[in-house]
Amino acid sequence: MATITEHTSDEQLRDAVLRQLEWQPEIQSKQISIKADQGLITLTGFVHTYPEKLAAEEASKSIYGVKAVANGIEVMAVIRADEHIMRDILEALRLDLRVPYYLANVTVRDGLVTLDGTAEWHYQRVAAESCARGVAGVCDVANSIKLKSHTVTRDIRLKIEEALCRNADVGNRKIAVSLHSSTVILSGRVRSWLEKKEAQRAAWAAPGISRVIDQISVFPNPSSSRTQKEDEPANSTKVPR
Repeated sequence: MATITEHTSDEQLRDAVLRQLEWQPEIQSKQISIKADQGLITLTGFVHTYPEKLAAEEASKSIYGVKAVANGIEVMAVIRADEHIMRDILEALRLDLRVPYYLANVTVRDGLVTLDGTAEWHYQRVAAESCARGVAGVCDVANSIKLKSHTVTRDIRLKIEEALCRNADVGNRKIAVSLHSSTVILSGRVRSWLEKKEAQRAAWAAPGISRVIDQISVFPNPSSSRTQKEDEPANSTKVPR
């Protein structure tokens, strides 16, 4: 039976991240260095593709005890002409049904990709970036696609709270939701990056939302129930377990 291990020291946390990077088949590089400092993981070194760099970051965030990840890994990508990279990105965008044909303007300079344009939904913006990430020769992606502004109804905050309550990963955590025009602000405490990511996903799914400000803190090992209670945000939502 699998159990969750709490990593109580920087050395243990670094070792857990290292073993996770070695476990992930999509991470082939042996030139990644890891530093742990009070829950902050710093990644440096070199990989051969941009997706490999992102996979290393996601693998690090999946470790229980990690509070934040600074990804300083450099991409030593295969050198390709910018026009060829742009051509392949445009073709990937055209074939992806999640991305409207009008969505993205693409510029490429020395393997650095910039996406501009407007989208109706956040998932479309994420899908466009995903298309660019997977093209050979890409070293980094700057996603400047904006969301169209819409009128947000007053009940959206309640609907976001209900979505959080339904989510198995965050439903038993205290998360406060506030709404300012089309901007959602999330605050509170969760125990892992997975919970933090799922809370963001729930907020972005609300219609009309153009921005999500995530102020949620990751605290894997709360020192006491008293500390937890003191840090619980006001007007938060929780599902009893």
